[in-house]
Amino acid sequence: MRDELTGARFPMPLLRRLLAPLLALMLPACATVDARPANALEAERGPAIWKVADKDTTIYLFGTIHALPEGKSWFSGPVERAYDSSQEVVTEYLPRDNVSEEIAQRGLLTGPQTLRSLMKPEDRMHLEETLVSFGVPVEALDKYKPWFAALVLTKMQAEKAGFDQQSGAEAVLAGKIDGKRQAGLETVAQQIEIFDGLPQQEQLSFLAQTVASITDATQVLRAYYAKWIAGDADGLAAMMNAELDDPLLRKRLLVERNERWAQWIDQRLKQPGTVFVAVGAGHLAGSDSVQYQLKKRGIRARRVWQ
Repeated sequence: MRDELTGARFPMPLLRRLLAPLLALMLPACATVDARPANALEAERGPAIWKVADKDTTIYLFGTIHALPEGKSWFSGPVERAYDSSQEVVTEYLPRDNVSEEIAQRGLLTGPQTLRSLMKPEDRMHLEETLVSFGVPVEALDKYKPWFAALVLTKMQAEKAGFDQQSGAEAVLAGKIDGKRQAGLETVAQQIEIFDGLPQQEQLSFLAQTVASITDATQVLRAYYAKWIAGDADGLAAMMNAELDDPLLRKRLLVERNERWAQWIDQRLKQPGTVFVAVGAGHLAGSDSVQYQLKKRGIRARRVWQ
């Protein structure tokens, strides 16, 4: 399979770079759930982390941004201590999952239709203008489904803004795995289904929203990073609040997954040990957050401060 953006062979690990690695940059959150204690330091430094614990099990919840500016240092303080003390690291998915068949089967359009032929004239024009701004042909994404095209554009813009998955939180954590057990909350196939299972019109709406946000994406990514590195979970949640107003996409991307992950945490508490769970920051803030889903199960997640 050839990459229409470059003319080279299409890299099979691309979905690893497009799905879990960039979901956190697109996920929304609603109202905040974390209240800053009165005795906390006024100038909090470092990304936010929470802890769920019983008498013989501790589970840390760390909100990541999957693509970060190169050379930024953040692995220290409570995050480093929590990670070092954990015997198991759990991420959204395991990078070793084989995704080549999923790309071939799910990322490409079938039949004579092209992506641009499916779009409204105005949306098509905006897509073409965006592709030209990236220096690629207007037909570059014609063979791809709308959801896949949206994620390709997201990745391209993130890289243009200087945000790289290889510098992201998961990449840093993976480099320090040091024999820890690893697990994934989802498979790559499940993550693809979040998008590919959407009705075509929902996919086209997702693509149109992505194209419309490209102009401001660099500023938004830098603002996300500033809130994240400062440990400002409330501020990050407020920024993400308006990012996704489609009820179906929100349900599939956020609510249903957080419910499943809370159930996983509930079950994992029945086994002793210390576990470090790293998922996109959008999952750990807001009215539908993992912490909120845990609260509904009678489980409290406490913020770990400096």
